[in-house]
Amino acid sequence: MIPLVRRIACLAALCALGVALAAWGADDDARRPSQGAATDRPGSPSAARGTPPVLAPGPAGLAPVFQKGATREKTVALTFDADMTADQGERAEDGEAFDNPDLIDTLRDLEVPATVFMTGRWADQYPEEARDIGEDPLFEVGNHSYSHYSFTRSCYGLPVLPVKQQRSDVERAFTAIRKAGVPRVMPYFRFPGGCYDDRALRAIGPLGVTAVQWDVVSGDAFATDANRVARQVLEGVRPGSVVVMHCTRSAAPVTEAAVRAVVPELRKQGYRFVKVSELIEAAGRRR
Repeated sequence: MIPLVRRIACLAALCALGVALAAWGADDDARRPSQGAATDRPGSPSAARGTPPVLAPGPAGLAPVFQKGATREKTVALTFDADMTADQGERAEDGEAFDNPDLIDTLRDLEVPATVFMTGRWADQYPEEARDIGEDPLFEVGNHSYSHYSFTRSCYGLPVLPVKQQRSDVERAFTAIRKAGVPRVMPYFRFPGGCYDDRALRAIGPLGVTAVQWDVVSGDAFATDANRVARQVLEGVRPGSVVVMHCTRSAAPVTEAAVRAVVPELRKQGYRFVKVSELIEAAGRRR
């Protein structure tokens, strides 16, 4: 017969073990994703990867707009638009280069994080490059529409996309980029040409995206002088700046050379390169 004191001690130990096992099980359930949860769509990426920072919705359901970080820290985000309009397929088939793999290689060589905004049509044309960029943790991928048509009535001569088609055009781009193999598309949207109005912001508002603009125009589009592009960037950058550049050889042939000049100079000035998501996250903490 077990003495009473020992029996009480054993019972206490068993109870403690039961509590520990129950707590472990609860923690395990908390870590396990719930069945049927949406895990890979704009504004709701896989919980295992964390939730990308976004700005709060604007008034009346308008998508929020981010232009630059409000910070004194010397951070700067280089962004690159991978442009290709829906009607440029024949030009690509004829040999016109809308991609720029040398630029991507240079960013890797220099270890510069960056945000690439892809059109869905570009991802359709260059799926292997889209996947290669999207799988590299140095980069993040945003949405630049499917068609690269204007979301306003007048925007640098771009064809105009009717308001009723704007939301579906953005959704189609998300689908195309994922189909190309990009594992995680950020809930960030850049308007073609940077042109938008309240009607456009209202059209894409339900998608939960943050519209990303910029405060520094590189001037690389159709430029032929890399030094001039570099000077324009260096003169414009301030703490928290977002620089707009392009990832298309045919329309921006000197961008790679300009980046090689810009990066070491900004680092010499004490700047740290970040992705757009870091600037948006910092902006959210200050609200």
